[in-house]
Amino acid sequence: MIDNPPAVLAVLTGVAAGALFVERWTKWRVFSYFPPLLFIYFVPMILSNSGVLAHEGPVYDWMSETMLPFLLTIILLKVDVVSAVRVMGKGFLVMLCGSAGVILGAPLAYSVVKDKLDPTAWKAFGSLAGSWIGGTANMAAVSQGIGASGTEFGLAVLGDNMVYIVWLPILLASKGLAPWFNRFTRVDPKRIEMLERADAGAKAAEERMAVAHLLYLLFLGFGATLAAGHVAHLLPQAAPVLTTGTWKILLVTTFGLLLSATPAKRIPGSQELAMALIYLFVANMGARANLSGLREQMIWFLLAAYLWVALHGAACVLGARLFRVDIHSTAIASVANIGGVAGASLVAA
Repeated sequence: MIDNPPAVLAVLTGVAAGALFVERWTKWRVFSYFPPLLFIYFVPMILSNSGVLAHEGPVYDWMSETMLPFLLTIILLKVDVVSAVRVMGKGFLVMLCGSAGVILGAPLAYSVVKDKLDPTAWKAFGSLAGSWIGGTANMAAVSQGIGASGTEFGLAVLGDNMVYIVWLPILLASKGLAPWFNRFTRVDPKRIEMLERADAGAKAAEERMAVAHLLYLLFLGFGATLAAGHVAHLLPQAAPVLTTGTWKILLVTTFGLLLSATPAKRIPGSQELAMALIYLFVANMGARANLSGLREQMIWFLLAAYLWVALHGAACVLGARLFRVDIHSTAIASVANIGGVAGASLVAA
């Protein structure tokens, strides 16, 4: 069994790098439906459940306690709320309605299937809500904050991807309903022109990454992680939701957002480094998952996830009606929640 830290890291990084290499080299259509992230999670899970890779170990703990807060800090450096609001216009309000649908839909969907799931399955719903509101990094942060197991994280990863491959085609096909939808929402015909002008003005070139930039990112990431860890132990707890781990995640998120308002936001390479670490963290969670527990709950969780995304969709339509937003912007607002940056770019095109 592979259990020493360098060997475990070699396997996890090899799986993550291999999945991305195969996607880029082969350009198989399967990756359009099942993103590399799914393979990055499930391959380590199969290896650990078959006895090839250790289930537990100090390297896994280090990834959760140090690497995750580090990557959260640096991935938030590029956040620019003002520009996002300017580019999306009223579509931003629809996106917030969609996020509200995710938040309110979680307990409703969970209540329908909770008798068929483990008592701690709510953590899988919490992790998936984190993904749908803030992406993979946020899913990792929420899962760590609420103490989700590898199995519960796996349910969230599975639900995220299975919903995405159904929801994305629906959003892409929605443009056929544009005339009816735009009449329903009483949209201003000039809105799309304004959106395109705002988007054109928001794009900017970035400096190439140098060694000094990498050192800046390492310092900011580890410094924020250290500070958050010290402060978290001083704050009150309310288990099982508000723990020292939860405070630590909330604090590094706050530090990252504060740093995004400083010149640190101009440091190049932060997103690339953070995404590489996110893939490694997902592989780590896969290695810690229990395959039998995942298999037993998978069907019921997926049914709840599809009900959940339908509630999210209804919230987006309601928001579009209230704020008079066109179907194109509504679809982008929805996929910005459910599908993230890649999906939003595809729908926007």
